[in-house]
Amino acid sequence: MPPRDSGHRIAVLSSFLGWTLDAFDFFLVVYCLTAIGREFHRSDAEVALSLTLTLAFRPVGACIFGLLADRYGRRLPLIADLVFYSIVEVASGLAPNFTSFLILRAVFGIGMGGEWGVGASLAMEKVPVRLRGVLSGLLQQGYAVGSLLASLCFFALFERVGWRPLFFLSGLPALLTIIVRLRVEESAVWQSARHHDWNHLGRAIAGQWKLFLYLTLLMMGMNFASHGTQDMYPTFLQRAWHLQPAPRAVLSAISMVGAIAGGVVFGLVSDRFGRRRSMLIALVGAIAVVPLWAYAPRVVLLALGGFLIQFMVQGAWGVIPAHLSELSPDSVRGFLPGFAYQCGVLLAGSVAWIEARFAQHTSYANAMAMTAATVFAFAITMIALGRERHGVAFGGPASKARTE
Repeated sequence: MPPRDSGHRIAVLSSFLGWTLDAFDFFLVVYCLTAIGREFHRSDAEVALSLTLTLAFRPVGACIFGLLADRYGRRLPLIADLVFYSIVEVASGLAPNFTSFLILRAVFGIGMGGEWGVGASLAMEKVPVRLRGVLSGLLQQGYAVGSLLASLCFFALFERVGWRPLFFLSGLPALLTIIVRLRVEESAVWQSARHHDWNHLGRAIAGQWKLFLYLTLLMMGMNFASHGTQDMYPTFLQRAWHLQPAPRAVLSAISMVGAIAGGVVFGLVSDRFGRRRSMLIALVGAIAVVPLWAYAPRVVLLALGGFLIQFMVQGAWGVIPAHLSELSPDSVRGFLPGFAYQCGVLLAGSVAWIEARFAQHTSYANAMAMTAATVFAFAITMIALGRERHGVAFGGPASKARTE
């Protein structure tokens, strides 16, 4: 029988908040991109490189903290990671020049990359099977909530204090270490499948190379879809619509409300109709919304397009924590989903830079629309080529078996 576990509510909450505050810092760069460029005398494309560096270094963190999670448990690596990236976040607001800012954003990527895999494995191993999809959607939308909080802070504070003090607010994740340390118990699934030496863990990981390659390509498509519609969106609103900071923040916040709603709705739907089918429906819907999102004739329709595109894109994303956790065997669940996720980020990390360069030769609307349609089609293809293990019981024989 699968091992019994408890405390799934606090596990989901702590992982949700960690991902929220992680995304909060990442999206501060997105919203402040042009202001950072003005201070350091850099172009949009050059500042967008900092986003690419953050994404590129996320696999390093996923590898380090994922290995520690499968070897020593989920809790302690999660605590260490939270403290690490909280310190780097504050330091980003103190960067004296553009080179140091780029270095700090790369180092932040290590911490950001470690949080998702460890936090998702801890949460998904604790939640009841019947609630795995909807709680997966809630957990993943911590990312959208982080973006929403960043847009609200940008709206309320940017014109008063500038971009640097906003990064000081993002040191709050250190407080989560108290919640994790005092309230979250170690995963019973990990305890039943733990590795007692590094050699055994290495062999278990090597045995999953086919699954790793597939998950990496899947997450490449999913990250292209997410970052291709989010990272340059505030810049698109500024350059194409000439909107001031306040309305840009409002429209971005509206889109993130759509993301939160979509993640929870499609996560719930996936519990009944399956993971892949739900993701495919969401991304086909996203393709249908692209013209409204990129070429809306009025601001009210622009807001509707932003809401709907993120409802669909993050609807598909809401299924990801459950889907990747179910595909991964117990013995490597701390490492494999997070590392594959972040390797997908690495492969997709240039999308903001590509859109910024593309926009230099055409309109921002064309750059956003053509990129979105292309990456949605790629993500749909990867989902369709895969398989799923909807509702598998973690800790049972089926979950421990090798997944080809």
